[in-house]
Amino acid sequence: MIDLRLLREDPDRVRASQRARGEDVALVDSLLSADERRRSSSVRFDELRSEQKSLGKLIPKATGDEKAELLKKAGELSAAVKAADAEQDEAADETQRLLRQLGNLVHPDVPVGGEEDFTVLETIGTPRDFGSEGFEPKDHLELGQALGAIDVERAAKVSGSRFYYLTGVGALLELALVNAAIAQATAAGFVPMLTPALVRPHAMEGTGFLGQAAENVYHLEKDDYYLVGTSEVPLAAYHMDEIIDASQLPLRYAGFSPCFRREAGTYGKDTRGIFRVHQFDKVEMFSYVDPDDSEAEHQRLLDWEKQWLTGLELPFQVIDVATGDLGSSASRKFDCEAWIPTQGKYRELTSASNCNEFQARRLSVRMRDGKHVKPLATLNGTLCAVPRTIVALLENHQQADGTVRVPEVLRPYLGGREFLEPVAK
Repeated sequence: MIDLRLLREDPDRVRASQRARGEDVALVDSLLSADERRRSSSVRFDELRSEQKSLGKLIPKATGDEKAELLKKAGELSAAVKAADAEQDEAADETQRLLRQLGNLVHPDVPVGGEEDFTVLETIGTPRDFGSEGFEPKDHLELGQALGAIDVERAAKVSGSRFYYLTGVGALLELALVNAAIAQATAAGFVPMLTPALVRPHAMEGTGFLGQAAENVYHLEKDDYYLVGTSEVPLAAYHMDEIIDASQLPLRYAGFSPCFRREAGTYGKDTRGIFRVHQFDKVEMFSYVDPDDSEAEHQRLLDWEKQWLTGLELPFQVIDVATGDLGSSASRKFDCEAWIPTQGKYRELTSASNCNEFQARRLSVRMRDGKHVKPLATLNGTLCAVPRTIVALLENHQQADGTVRVPEVLRPYLGGREFLEPVAK
């Protein structure tokens, strides 16, 4: 959530952010009104309590009619205090409810618009010209089936659409990717983490995934647990309700977890293969830093993602995601999109988001800098979303004979294999 003080001092900035996101601008005025009622009711409660305490000191000294009058007034004050306390609580709850609906303030450099209004910041590598090589590229599913690596037909029988089995070399390829990603993250100073896939409501809500993204979250109603769509959730909540000394920052974690997404609203999109699925594994980078260092850390996360994709020898572009596609928690987001030959376009593989103090305020994660305690900043960055990375690897590194070349960075994790070979039928 944002700082209420900032809202009071510069409501036009918050309105502009809401407008850029395509969100409800009127929410700002509703929140200002609720906050004013919260503060005035708090003052009213304090005044009544003070009067009640003063009156309480007079009653034991009074006698006769004076005491009776004071007791009568004490009863009236008691009712007024209870009413003021209730109003104070109600106004505070309303303020918090509205505050949690408000998205993070967008960074001033973020391009304004929807999903297609991003800005391309950089293009790295050149897509292959398969025509000049004399063959038509196959898509990842055809390649994966020929390699004995992907089985979506049996997955559909067992679990339904948007599920898959990775079999044989496909399973080995996932393990190679995960191990290589964790090795890179560890070398960069991240602490490797295996995180819970089930979290309590506060952890999910605190990271901002029960607002705009709620329709894509799986909820186990009987137990009131949520299945995470990313290890960002348990990593963000790892230090909730804690105060971290500034000398310990930055804290960096690399989480590996299964991820679950309902993919609501994507009917008909990416239905073939494993690009958009309900369950997948992912390695996620997560940082806790001083807010003054958040923009520099954001660039560092992006650089680590670029290092990863460059090592996989994939052509990709870096985009500055537009305001309407940020999600509620991010103030700015950079995506790395890999070239997918059979689609003839770049598709998202990694994402790096600066959430500054937004999640930390919601989860009460603070830092102590000398005598001062304040919210810190959190950032997250995908290192390897496994199925999408497999899609990009298979399609970009396929050969005319049906084999798939293994990038050098993965070979130590695949027993030295230089090529993935089709299985005999």
